[in-house]
Amino acid sequence: MSAQPNYKSTGLPRIPYVRLGKSGLKVSRLILGMASYGTKSDVAWRIEEEEALKHLKHAYDMGINTFDTSNFYCNGVSEEILGKFVKTVPRESVVIMTKSFHEIGDIESLGPAGWTNNQGNNRKVSDHLDFPLNPPYCYIINSLQTDYIDVLQLHRFDYETEIEETMQALHDVIQAGYVRYIGMSSCFAWQLHAMQNYAINNKLTPFVNCQNFYNALYREEEREMMPLLNYLGIGSTPWSPSILGAEWEKEIVSRTEQLALKRGYSMAQIALAWVLHKSCVCAPIIGATSLEKMDQSIQALEIKFSGEEIAWLEEPYQS
Repeated sequence: MSAQPNYKSTGLPRIPYVRLGKSGLKVSRLILGMASYGTKSDVAWRIEEEEALKHLKHAYDMGINTFDTSNFYCNGVSEEILGKFVKTVPRESVVIMTKSFHEIGDIESLGPAGWTNNQGNNRKVSDHLDFPLNPPYCYIINSLQTDYIDVLQLHRFDYETEIEETMQALHDVIQAGYVRYIGMSSCFAWQLHAMQNYAINNKLTPFVNCQNFYNALYREEEREMMPLLNYLGIGSTPWSPSILGAEWEKEIVSRTEQLALKRGYSMAQIALAWVLHKSCVCAPIIGATSLEKMDQSIQALEIKFSGEEIAWLEEPYQS
């Protein structure tokens, strides 16, 4: 077990822990996303296993207890790396969040039908008991080298599977003991509401978390999704808190840069701090291509804004 970090020597703020929605599960205020870790076979910027394990240990030592991955990230290699790390620490000390929806595996090995039944949110994909050798969820358990997943999320909404089938299948993997909590990712508010209502009305396991795209340049989630999450008691763990400016967004990017220079932080830190400032957010998902970048994200926890600064940053926003 790693010793408690010496915050005075690192100069970094202590990472707090918050409830994931109205569930009893506590997650670190920053969640380390695993999309950057895998092999360079598909993209050159991925961080491979040896260095990735150093990142995970550093995050853990600094107090990050929550890691978000997917069976789609580098075709499951990201999960394998996280699984190797989790074997080195007490299992109860970490929260594993993963996602399933996209196709996995080598299409040539799946026969003429290919990925036809190897993707989506249908029962064949998700039912351990009826299909113990084939479903992606079984691959997830094996890749992560763990007996259970803390939070299993649907990576996307499945337009080709009835909500009833999806929610019953998710409830079944909870009942079978493979998963503790369930969540959703990258969907519309009406989709989440329909799925949650079906679960509640039929006494099935409801969602405790939603991962959607949200940052200072994309705030459309504030219209319907964030109020809905607050109403239902579902946690928000947004991805991509950093900002990338399009033409009309240049003024927000410029103001972010000005405030960063004024306060002595990087633009990425200001952008992350803006997301952390939002009361609707439980814990944003951060990425890190270096230990230095990870520490900078942790440092963003100490940034506080005045009401005037927030209003000034947000004023140019256009929907």
